[in-house]
Amino acid sequence: MNILMISHNDPAGMAIAFTNAINRYTEHRCRLITSQERYGIDFGKDIHLPDIHDDDYGEVEQLLKDADIFHFHMLQDENSCLGPLVIRDYIKDKRVIHHHHGHPDFLINVDTYNKKYRELNRKIIVSTPDLLKITENATWVPNLVPINDVNYQPRYENSLPSFPVKICQAPTRKYDKHTNIFKDVLSDLLKEGFDIEPVILERIQHNDCLKIKRTCHIIFDHMRGWFGVSSLESLSHGKPVIAGLDDWNIKCIKEFTGAHELPWQVARNKDELVYVLKNLIIDPVKRESVGQFSRRFMEKYWTEQHVLNVLFQVYETL
Repeated sequence: MNILMISHNDPAGMAIAFTNAINRYTEHRCRLITSQERYGIDFGKDIHLPDIHDDDYGEVEQLLKDADIFHFHMLQDENSCLGPLVIRDYIKDKRVIHHHHGHPDFLINVDTYNKKYRELNRKIIVSTPDLLKITENATWVPNLVPINDVNYQPRYENSLPSFPVKICQAPTRKYDKHTNIFKDVLSDLLKEGFDIEPVILERIQHNDCLKIKRTCHIIFDHMRGWFGVSSLESLSHGKPVIAGLDDWNIKCIKEFTGAHELPWQVARNKDELVYVLKNLIIDPVKRESVGQFSRRFMEKYWTEQHVLNVLFQVYETL
């Protein structure tokens, strides 16, 4: 089966991550076409339209013809253009699925999108459990990270007692990830005399971001109820990860994994964030124990193969 993923920019690197995982672990063939670069992070690419000369769209057209499944990410659909090519000209006899990652335009206009997909009888997959509450006919296919890639392997010497304790956040959009609260809390902890070093990573190459995060002791995601790819990366690194998971997300994660205990250190507001951080800062043994549990959790419950099983169950229903 030929799967063609199509996206404007790559949301948190998940389009290329799924493409690579499908090609690595299944007998199917997957390709990815992207048309934009946002944030300058460089998650890796397959076919990136800005790199193509205007008269050199032969491979793109062949992929459109050969595809069995059009897997649209973000806001792309059959009315989108790939250079001079209009996708709807190639959609006959294709299976189609839409993969949403919480784009603001989708969230603001979700009723319009639901109506459109209802009329077209389309199935949806969403990247985080919170989107299940607002999206019709949707299945949660969890994000994935290649936990066996060297860039996602733990370095346990970074969990051993050392000071200052490096506390990191890598927000794509600061306004969306409680970065101001995070900064305020760390500032207060410094004033109280805690030996810590804040590390906030923005707009740097993805592999560089992974290398820096792997040298830190504690990772903060955000407190919006769900979790980001940053969480999965740092759990894979064997780090204590703080996120404000709500009851719905915890329920969905446990159903996906079958785990009774999750590795996230839950902080849903500023006071809880202060409490969780202080406990991790003062107790290096706990940091190491939590970090080791984080890595074991990913190895047991969040493999690429496990996520692909969910994805292909959806593909089979198209």
